[in-house]
Amino acid sequence: QATTAPPKKKPDPVTSETVVIWGLRLWQVVGIFALFVLSIIITLCCIFKCRIPRTRKEIEARYAQRKAAKNYADKLDTVPPLEELTEIPG
Repeated sequence: QATTAPPKKKPDPVTSETVVIWGLRLWQVVGIFALFVLSIIITLCCIFKCRIPRTRKEIEARYAQRKAAKNYADKLDTVPPLEELTEIPG
């Protein structure tokens, strides 16, 4: 059964210049989203100081530094309070 209705129009292809939301083009929305994600990553890296050591030497140096700091903290716990050290006997 033939119809006389015109054929349906194909939707326009999505390009970088297609308006997506609030009058912003696709490339602008992608750029804003990328900047947002990048700023979150940078903020988290600054807060948690997550940096991957680059060399084996650097990894070993960091391990030795942590070990020395723990040893120092353990020895510091054995030192009596300052009040006991400054008392004059008699």
